[in-house]
Amino acid sequence: MAMFLFAWFGYLGFVHFYIFFKENVKLKLQLWGYDLLLILLFLPNMHFWTASLGKGSLIFMGIGLFAYAMRFPQKRLFALILGSVTVYMIRPHMFMFLGLGAVLGYFTGREKVPVYQKVLVYIAFAGGIFVMSDQILAMANINEEDVLGSFQDFSQVQAGRLSSSGSGVDITNYPLPLKLFTFWFRPLFVDAPGALGLFVSFENLLYVILAWKLVDKDFIPFLRKSTSLVKMSLVIFISSSIALSFVMSNLGIAMRQKSMVMYFLFFVVISFLEYKKQKKINFQLLRKRKLEEQERFAGSPTPAVS
Repeated sequence: MAMFLFAWFGYLGFVHFYIFFKENVKLKLQLWGYDLLLILLFLPNMHFWTASLGKGSLIFMGIGLFAYAMRFPQKRLFALILGSVTVYMIRPHMFMFLGLGAVLGYFTGREKVPVYQKVLVYIAFAGGIFVMSDQILAMANINEEDVLGSFQDFSQVQAGRLSSSGSGVDITNYPLPLKLFTFWFRPLFVDAPGALGLFVSFENLLYVILAWKLVDKDFIPFLRKSTSLVKMSLVIFISSSIALSFVMSNLGIAMRQKSMVMYFLFFVVISFLEYKKQKKINFQLLRKRKLEEQERFAGSPTPAVS
């Protein structure tokens, strides 16, 4: 019954992430002829960790509730509070990343939001992070007088401890881009630890293909015009990935940890693909309209000259 209960928590997270995607992505996108959203929602590695008896399913539910509520925070206040409290009670630092993404996304999104609402959101999340900062720093044994130094010491201890396992990789001396690549996309066939690692490598290859979609000249213009939810998702994904990549030197732990944040990357990718598809549709409609106007002008009678 306990296993069933925690699997249900993970299921609730998927339901709310599904609503989050469907409410904000209107066009149907396909990859290799299949619905891209369904492919992403049923990736095996995501369900392996979010159905387990432990913190993974609970925090995934909390993040899913948070993402779902940010579409209409005033109407979905209960889901927002429940998701935020759940994440904070399990991983306070993850709550900090959610708050950071919400504030930056809400302030820089294309939506026209009254100033008082922006101020309320800022006060709510910034105030909450400030009040809970002691617990967030204490979670990682970080001294608030020397945050950077304490974090470096903590990351070295964690990396050394985690690298002692069979799937450990020494990334403490990696440059940041390589640390992020390791966190997001490894194991990748050549360094797969066993049969399960080979299976996960196929999923990681899909992550690489999706992330490569963002390497496009239209991505920066899209980002400037994007909604607050897209910018929120990108901030949460990047900030949490940077922090977690400093302490993850065990591929098994990395596979479990990144399941919390990969859906934010998926949302950015899907939103960008929708933007590209809509841009193509608009171009085709404009071209069709011009052709119709040219045909109408060519078919009109020539006025007589007096």
